[in-house]
Amino acid sequence: MSTNNNSASSSNANASPNPPENAAVATTAAVPESETVSIPKPTVIGIYGIQGSGKTYLLKKLKPELGEEKFAYHDSSAMIMELVPGGFDAFKKMDEEGKKRARELAIETIGQRAAESGKVALVAGHLMFWAAGKDAGDVVWTEADSRTYSHVVYLDVPAGLIYSHREADTEARGTGARPVEPVEHLQKWQDAEKDQLRELCPKHDILFTTVVSEDARTSMLQAALPLLRDFQHHNEKLNLSRAESKLDEAFPAGQGNLETMLVLDGDKTLSPADTGSMFWEMVPGSLQSEGNKDTLKTLFGGPLGYTYNAFRQATLLYEGAANDQKFEDHCQDVASKVVMYSEFVSLLRKATKQAHVGAVVVTCGLRRVWEIVLERNGLSKAVKVIGGGRISDRVVVTAAVKAALVTRLQKVHCLYVWAFGDGPLDLGMLKKADQAILVVGEEHSRSKSMDRELEYAVKFEGLSARQVVLPSSASPRLNATQLPIVSLIESTFFDSVIYHHNKLACFLRTEATHETSSKLLATPTRDAGISGPSLRKSHHNIGWYLAIQYVSRLIKVERYDIPHVQGGVTDGYRLLDEKKTCIVALMRGGEPMASGVSEAFPLAMFVHAKQPGDLLPHHLPDQGTVVLVDSVINSGKSVVEFVNRIRHLDAAIQIVVVAAVAHVDSLQYLAQRLPSLDKFNLCILRTSGNSFKGAGDTDTGHRLFNTTHLA
Repeated sequence: MSTNNNSASSSNANASPNPPENAAVATTAAVPESETVSIPKPTVIGIYGIQGSGKTYLLKKLKPELGEEKFAYHDSSAMIMELVPGGFDAFKKMDEEGKKRARELAIETIGQRAAESGKVALVAGHLMFWAAGKDAGDVVWTEADSRTYSHVVYLDVPAGLIYSHREADTEARGTGARPVEPVEHLQKWQDAEKDQLRELCPKHDILFTTVVSEDARTSMLQAALPLLRDFQHHNEKLNLSRAESKLDEAFPAGQGNLETMLVLDGDKTLSPADTGSMFWEMVPGSLQSEGNKDTLKTLFGGPLGYTYNAFRQATLLYEGAANDQKFEDHCQDVASKVVMYSEFVSLLRKATKQAHVGAVVVTCGLRRVWEIVLERNGLSKAVKVIGGGRISDRVVVTAAVKAALVTRLQKVHCLYVWAFGDGPLDLGMLKKADQAILVVGEEHSRSKSMDRELEYAVKFEGLSARQVVLPSSASPRLNATQLPIVSLIESTFFDSVIYHHNKLACFLRTEATHETSSKLLATPTRDAGISGPSLRKSHHNIGWYLAIQYVSRLIKVERYDIPHVQGGVTDGYRLLDEKKTCIVALMRGGEPMASGVSEAFPLAMFVHAKQPGDLLPHHLPDQGTVVLVDSVINSGKSVVEFVNRIRHLDAAIQIVVVAAVAHVDSLQYLAQRLPSLDKFNLCILRTSGNSFKGAGDTDTGHRLFNTTHLA
């Protein structure tokens, strides 16, 4: 970006920030987990193809394979006969507007039944009717189809085979059954339908794919089954869960000596190559191979943008482009042309020799390509890959998934995360990471939208990143003040990557030491002139604050109905499974804070415990949470004893420790002495490096209850 542009931006720094128009991808990962999301459509899958392609036949064969418990089977014509008084004869006598309303009623009824039953609806439908000799077909797709369908599967049967089917149908049922059109016309009809559906579906957030059958209809059945089973289950929530499971399988939490994880994008980060574009150049008949359009840029530049559905659509494009063997061949060919930056090869080889450092490529592109590339560079054993490309991968990687995996590495695996990326899809994970490195390639190969989105993220979203320019002769992004330049091959950089980090760094993400609110809340607790009820009130406020601000984020909240002041009901929120929460006050210093936590979560059980043995089996809620509350964590010894007691009673229960202050050494003690950090979190107002331990007049417990004279 030019100096003039930077100056202009600086002069407007105090104005209300407006995100970049195309910044939706960059900001997706920053949406709070609790924010309401739109309700997805019920799964209604259109089975399309011109007359004679085998739609009705396929539905009949699918029924015994998929069953009727989770699937419902519909023929659009049969539904019209059911809903229109007088059946199909009456329908044929209607004018065009009446027929349109009947078709809309039919598909809306199917969608409503799918929503009510929770079943996947499979619908044999029609896009157009086209008699030979007419200039164009009569399109019968309606706006209700656009609103209702979630997927469309097109039966791409050779026109010659369809001709045979139609001819056989005519012979079996008489000359009026179905006209036998010329093969050339059937081909033109079929091509027109596919072109229209490819244009229609993305506009209405409908996933579209073709199923090719070169011979018998039985092969169509075998090709359709895995798609339909995938469509039945796959959604954005499950997709994230699967991605997290792949991460956990590659790096089991609590096992090994990992402290640091390098999370790397693939294309344009590890190499200047765009492997997706290279793949489509190898697919015969694709728009890209014929030099017309970039297949993926056309997809992501269209109505779907960079959404979850767009990446799912990309997977379906790959599925339709090549069978498994051909896909593997293309991936091998692409990988053979990919040259990794030597700086990254050197960094990864050296860093992963350290027992405490791991590395994973998280790519929105083709998993298989990057596995082969890493193998060819001798890195496949040390560097894992999470990505998609095929239905069998069971996952697509979006910007939100990248950011979520970084968070999981921090929160669940308690790792210090370095993130490396180059474009808008990487901004979410760069913002989440402990160390963010932006990879900047040559100008002609860079993302054109990145500079504006990057500047917005730096100025208004708290992104703190550095940049590495590859090759070094290329110009940097923004400027070296906003994004300091580093070198991957400098020894100081490598030393910072392999630096040993406390495994409890993840807990410090739930502390408020540097918050303004923390400073205000902590002041009365450190004022030697405040004790008794006033000090207990201060501790109560701290407990309430930590519960509302942090514990609620860890455990999450749930919605319930409350009476509205203006009448009727409205949405209220409370802690998720609040009645299954047990607040344990570690006596006696933890009681005032625990009362504040209790005020925030009034349905939770409240228990006093002076020693671990005071906790009994009936105190622990089934599949719930225990919130241990103490005022000060000095050594961490008592926390470990209480956690061990709870784990003895229930090994799987979630534990959250809440405290006003924790000594930094106690964190190391907890990391060493707790057998597992799984389902364990620490929420503290502030950390302290002061090794002073209160006694007598300075003991917190005595100050809280005005018993300093007894010390």
